[in-house]
Amino acid sequence: MHILLFGKNGQLGYELNRSLLPLGKISAFDKEDLDLSNLAAVENAILSLRPDIIINASAYTAVDRAENEPELAFQINAYAPEIMAKSANKIGAALIHFSTDYVFDGTKNSLYTETDQPNPINVYGKSKLLGENLVIENLQATLVLRTSWVYGLSQESFAQKVLKWSRQQKTLQIVDDQVGSPTWARQLAETTMALLAQSRGDLINYISKRKGVYHLAGKGKSSRIEFARQVLQFDPKKAEQVYENLAPARTADFPTPAKRPLFTALDCSLFENTFELSIPDWQHSLQLAITAISIPPLVG
Repeated sequence: MHILLFGKNGQLGYELNRSLLPLGKISAFDKEDLDLSNLAAVENAILSLRPDIIINASAYTAVDRAENEPELAFQINAYAPEIMAKSANKIGAALIHFSTDYVFDGTKNSLYTETDQPNPINVYGKSKLLGENLVIENLQATLVLRTSWVYGLSQESFAQKVLKWSRQQKTLQIVDDQVGSPTWARQLAETTMALLAQSRGDLINYISKRKGVYHLAGKGKSSRIEFARQVLQFDPKKAEQVYENLAPARTADFPTPAKRPLFTALDCSLFENTFELSIPDWQHSLQLAITAISIPPLVG
């Protein structure tokens, strides 16, 4: 299997680049290698490499900046995936496209299913929703996987920030009115690998029969402050912590250019039933992840 991966240096892309190795050859790009806003370059890369499957883990994820750069956000999050789907159609390839819980407005207050009507409330969410629709419209052999609150080894992840803050500040102010499904990037990548392995050499047919949008995230739900509390509890190096108080705050206390949906936890039962793969509870994955996050990688 020849895999073309976009977004290799992101939190998810980094893990995919490792997890997918047993499946075959990987050609991987990030923004330094290929500008996704250059749609002709995206098409040329796909047509020249002729992969069996394209995995798009790239995105314009600067949620606040997107409010001032909507054209760029839509170019990367919507029109680049459209080109990927159209190009895949030309060469007989499949496509897995990752999307976001931010396609919802956050007013449901119970786990979102794939049948719930999207209603994004910021430019980022709107651009990602259009990307979903364009991918589905232009390719039969395609899966759109919506995920939520992805964290990993990156310094930019919420879990890593909480660990860092706990070593620097006496009081950690964390919002308690945002609820989502924390998702370990490695678990997400490994589940994607398991999904592809099940195709048993009949990739196009396997994915075509299951075409659609699926939710794939850590099982269950959590507020931001509960997520932070669990990170601190699982920290194997508690002696390094200096924090004394975890203080609840409201989203309104931290005004941002882009509105955040307050409740975006995802129901992943359709994915589990369709692909016969079990998704761990988010707490279980976090406990495994904290060790990987906290201990520096071996050198040499």
